[in-house]
Amino acid sequence: MKLEYFIAKRLVTAKNHKSSVSAPIIKIAITAIALGIIMMLVSVATGLGLKYKIRDKISAFSGHVIITNYDSNVTDITLKPLEVDSNYYPKFKGIDGIKTVQSYASKAGIVRTETAFDGIVYKGVDTLYNLTEIGDYLVAGRLPKYGKDISNEILLSEYIANRLNFKVGDKVTTYFMKDWGNRIPNIRQFEIVGIYSSGLQQFDANIVIGDIKHVQRLNRWAENQVGAFEVVLLDFDKIEEKGKEIYLTLPSSVDSKTIIDKYTNIFSWIDMFDFNIMVIIIIMVAVASINMIVALLVLILERTQMIGILKALGANNWSIRKIFLYNAFYLIFKGLLWGNFIGLSLLYLQKYTGLIKLDPNSYYVREAPVLIRFSDVFLLNLGVIIIAMLVLLIPSYMITKISPVKAIRYD
Repeated sequence: MKLEYFIAKRLVTAKNHKSSVSAPIIKIAITAIALGIIMMLVSVATGLGLKYKIRDKISAFSGHVIITNYDSNVTDITLKPLEVDSNYYPKFKGIDGIKTVQSYASKAGIVRTETAFDGIVYKGVDTLYNLTEIGDYLVAGRLPKYGKDISNEILLSEYIANRLNFKVGDKVTTYFMKDWGNRIPNIRQFEIVGIYSSGLQQFDANIVIGDIKHVQRLNRWAENQVGAFEVVLLDFDKIEEKGKEIYLTLPSSVDSKTIIDKYTNIFSWIDMFDFNIMVIIIIMVAVASINMIVALLVLILERTQMIGILKALGANNWSIRKIFLYNAFYLIFKGLLWGNFIGLSLLYLQKYTGLIKLDPNSYYVREAPVLIRFSDVFLLNLGVIIIAMLVLLIPSYMITKISPVKAIRYD
């Protein structure tokens, strides 16, 4: 065992150490480190959890890249059809990293009851459309099933269902305006088989999911004509890169847009999470480091006589500094141990119970989401240890200024 480590261990376990003047300061330093790592774990896990949750919700309802015809329409309504016989459906040729391409067509309508009415966007999908991810947001019923024959099953949002007093199994009368001939609207009656709640007002207040064949008949489109395509990527982090590649491979009459461009306000808001997390981490590391510096200085002053004796016996400055750095590392490790235990316990409690609720109108989720990645936990702990130890090299330099003669006489 190295001499420096042996002495440091004896200092930590000494009884007089626990009753000394430095004891409360050491406890404060350990508490500061524990609170710091708790705050960092909570901010990273909840910040990334909220960011990824909102991102996944938008992707579930819109894919990652949307391909449409060029037109002056700025709404979610598809006016001009696209042919399904193309080089990007059902598989995108020439571009790697694409999971699937799915088609849809949307049309504006009005849902009416005996006492009220509400505007909707009917989003028609086909048998190849993956509704599994939307199924994660089901609150009642099941997902609709579509086949060769036209289906009247629809998926309605909880927001619309509550406004119009609908429940699973109810019939919904919907009016669609014609774009030609007389102005008598087309009337369709659908059956609610499922109710979803995404927490995103952009979807919940409008989107009704049904069979694409209804939109094709209402618009007098052929069976091989759809309104738009949704491209789902394997890696969301490459959305900007793949979005540009997709745009460059499309004909001049066709446009593409990533969901980051389409929902700019939402993604600009969640991008701020990274900045907020970084600010919290910097503040917490700074507070913990300052407390450790104070604790180390007190330890050095308290052991001045010991330092003088060690120097008189021939110990060099670096060996003595290592004794106190070992001591400081023990305190940091103890603080991190308690901080990780408490922080991860709180995060797992929130993950499995959802105790902390959020306003979906402001945060797009009903409860604070948590994303616990052990890589993040490891890097946070490693970062705190490295930064704190580097910072503590500065106050430990004070040992080099201590004179053995004066230190031995020090009382």
